Amino acid sequence: WNASCGVELLLYCKCRTVKTFVLSLESEDGLYICMNTFLAFGKQYVERHYQKTGQRVYLHIKRIRKLKEDDNSSIGDPPKKKPTRLAIGVEGGFDVTAQQFEYEETVDLFILPEHLFIPRDGFSGLPDVVRERISASIDAILAADSASRKQEIEAWDGEVRQVSKHAFSLKQLDNSLRIPPCGWKCSKCDLKENLWANLTDGAILCGRRYFDGSGGNNHALEHYKETGYPLAVKLGTITPDGADVYSYEEDDMVLDPNLAEHLSHFGIDMMKMQKTDKTMTELEIDMNQRIGEWEVIQESGVQLKPLYGPGYTGIKNLGNSCYLNSVVQVIFSIEDFQNKYVGQLEKIFNGAPSDPTQDFNVQVAKLGDSLLSGVYSKPSTENVAGDDDLTMEEKGEQEGIAPRMFKSLIGKGHPEFSTSRQQDAQEFFLHFINMVERNCRSSSNPNEAFRFLVEERIKCIASDKVKYTQRVDYIMQLPVPMEAAVNKEEIAEYELKKRLAEEEKSAPPDLVRAKVPFASCIEAFAEPEQVDDFWSTALQAKSVAVKTTRFASFPDYLVLQIKKFTFGLDWVPKKLDISIDMPDELDITMLRGTGLQPGEEELPDIAPPLVTPDEPKAPMLDESIVIQLAEMGFPMEACRKAVYYTGNAGAEAAMNWVMSHMDEPDFANPLVLPFSSGPGSTSTTVEPPSEDSVATIISMGFSREQAMKALKATSNNLERAVDWIFSHIDDLDAEAAMDISEGRSAADSVSESVPVGPKVRDGPGKYQLFAFISHMGTSTMCGHYVCHIKKEGRWVIFNDQKVCASEKPPKDLGYIYFYQRLS
Repeated sequence: WNASCGVELLLYCKCRTVKTFVLSLESEDGLYICMNTFLAFGKQYVERHYQKTGQRVYLHIKRIRKLKEDDNSSIGDPPKKKPTRLAIGVEGGFDVTAQQFEYEETVDLFILPEHLFIPRDGFSGLPDVVRERISASIDAILAADSASRKQEIEAWDGEVRQVSKHAFSLKQLDNSLRIPPCGWKCSKCDLKENLWANLTDGAILCGRRYFDGSGGNNHALEHYKETGYPLAVKLGTITPDGADVYSYEEDDMVLDPNLAEHLSHFGIDMMKMQKTDKTMTELEIDMNQRIGEWEVIQESGVQLKPLYGPGYTGIKNLGNSCYLNSVVQVIFSIEDFQNKYVGQLEKIFNGAPSDPTQDFNVQVAKLGDSLLSGVYSKPSTENVAGDDDLTMEEKGEQEGIAPRMFKSLIGKGHPEFSTSRQQDAQEFFLHFINMVERNCRSSSNPNEAFRFLVEERIKCIASDKVKYTQRVDYIMQLPVPMEAAVNKEEIAEYELKKRLAEEEKSAPPDLVRAKVPFASCIEAFAEPEQVDDFWSTALQAKSVAVKTTRFASFPDYLVLQIKKFTFGLDWVPKKLDISIDMPDELDITMLRGTGLQPGEEELPDIAPPLVTPDEPKAPMLDESIVIQLAEMGFPMEACRKAVYYTGNAGAEAAMNWVMSHMDEPDFANPLVLPFSSGPGSTSTTVEPPSEDSVATIISMGFSREQAMKALKATSNNLERAVDWIFSHIDDLDAEAAMDISEGRSAADSVSESVPVGPKVRDGPGKYQLFAFISHMGTSTMCGHYVCHIKKEGRWVIFNDQKVCASEKPPKDLGYIYFYQRLS
């Protein structure tokens, strides 16, 4: 028995009554681990596994958690390790438990079909060899790291610090200065908090002044500007585990492997120091939670009423997984997904493969059932640290579920979602939709609730002729016209006061947020877009065209994303701090497309030439733009493609191309010039399309022949392939009709095998807001997500494990909105 290969306790606990996501070992019936597969089960499903596999021997573990008695032993104990992550409840992050627990544990062998329990100390009657092997296997299982523990070890740390370039070459002055272990104050202003000791000369000075007026007086920074001495350590954060070290030259928190030696130079024994001041991570979290959108979005300024029961289950944050938590809470508030996964729970479980940990449908069904059953929707038994005396029930903190297996499976192989970094909730939503498409090839597809057709109309200005195309989409992306803000004067006044406050090092003014009317966002979406260098098939030359975007169908659920995230002049992602008056009821009937109208003449359906007359066959790339992008860290070949496909239009256009295509598998592949010769040319041989891409297109209602043809025509690019199908529908219909006339069987015919077009629902364009996801932070790569969902006529806030009735849902600050069609 190789216990080390599978003892990750990958919980295959489909049962509704045991704690499959929470502390399974502490459930009433304990946990049953198959000694052959190392999969773990709740009591109700052990026998089913035995009947399906014939496995008879299980390790039964049960824990009883008890509060430790307070014996005042903590007095004089070494200080707790200081947080090193901007995260809560994960290894290295902030410890949210204020009380420690002890456990009573029982371990037995469980034998089926006899239902025989053999205590761990009852193996004396077994042969020596058998007893030794069984005991060794049990010891290995108990000693192995659980899946959750391994994920914590591998988790990405939002506060990972790099070793300073000065750490190994720092010169320290031999000035005989000795720094005492306590009682410090700034040598220039007598401040006794937020103090930093320069590691070159030992000068003790106060830190920076924060934008809210707190902090220091910038004396440590001024000292660096005067002397150039680069490293400083924050006094009060020094412990045997390390300390906060800042590099002024590198302008970042850093690691100093020689910190003990550098401190001893000034008489500080690092092994004897204790933490007496907040770390920079703690201060940042305090600041974030105290100001701005954090308090408003989380409704932390009022006491909220906790909610428990079916549909009100919290989800544990697994370390920057709040984006996932928010998305799945909304997903399983939609009837289509409830029916698909929870309504067919037994069918999905009965058809599960031998390793259900890797089955998407099993894991989604388990997740949905756990969220909706209400079994895990009860107050947490842990006490969250705080400065009040509220109970866990009053705080609204739940035991909740910890969907580690689901997160691991859905992120498998993905460069971002396989990590524990913070992610964009909109990108995860689309990733989840794509995973559902792949796994609903021959069954009902709940994605149809979101799917709609987009109609794009392009009009050639010179010839006055038009072209209509359709494509599938799942999200309406709404631009934010900042110029339409109704409080421009207030914003200008605020920005002026803010600059003055920074110059005078005083407290900043109260935040003024841009107020953009929702109607202006809709107008910006509907506004015609000019397309330069459009190849007009009517003129057989380049022209200027105008493109308008409309809906060809209205979905049952309209997902609307506010395009809050953009790039600054320095190409650093930033977030627009805006307020939009989102309506409770929405009517987008006026955005329905009309199709070809009487009197309109279509552009000839002629493929453009591979090289237009005014283009060189071997396009010259602006190498300065290529280098500029490459210096930002993007692959050189990707930079070349970005510049090529944007026609040397500049760094901004190329950057937009990079950001739109960086998730594609061929992102960093060499630039390929279709059907050209010489260096940089491509072979006319195209690799066969992947089965996943083919299946995704088939799941949308197209035939295999259509999918194969579209993928081959677009070099196996899935997104472009779907667009290609919609722009060639008439040709495909004609081909299908020709196949029939030439005697091909109905089974081989495109028109007979699958109806042309995707499976979309359509109806009136009137909707009602039922959920929205909000983001707090400066970019999608950091911060926190929560969601608000309207349930049983009231708004509910889902903030990881905390589920409460919402008092003031911040509908104007959301990021992704979910509207349901009005019946």
